[in-house]
Formats: sequence, C-alpha cells, structure tokens
Amino acid sequence: MQTASGPDGQPGGKPPSLWQTIASVAASFFGVQSSKNRQRDFTKGKPLHFIAVGLGMTLAFILVVWIAVRLALRSAGL
Repeated sequence: MQTASGPDGQPGGKPPSLWQTIASVAASFFGVQSSKNRQRDFTKGKPLHFIAVGLGMTLAFILVVWIAVRLALRSAGL
C-alpha cells in the first residue's frame, strides 16, 4: 500500500489550498478529476472544506439558473 508523501518524500504534506479545493470541486461537477489531484484530495484534504465549497458552488449554480430563468421569462413578456 502506498502512502502519501510530501515534496521531500516524507509522509504528510500540505493540504490543498482554497483554489485547489475550488478547482477540485469544479472538476467533480463535470466528472473530470485527475488521478493525482483525487489522491491529493483524499489523502491531505479535509472533508469539511470540500463540503463547504461544494455547497457554496451548488447554491451559486442554482442562483445563476434562477436568474437566467427570470430574465428569459421577463424578455418573453411573462
């Protein structure tokens, strides 16, 4: 079984940054996550960070769709 290692080959390493977490969640929305990033996320990432970013991005997506529908209905005269 392989263990996660940092840049110096020692176990551990830094957890993903905020931008790396956002990129990982965005990739998961489309289902295109690299094996290297997935391994980093599962070995060094904190689940709560991914859950929080995922919920935020889901709410943002719902808000964008809601606004688009409102604009489309308004332009159709409904």
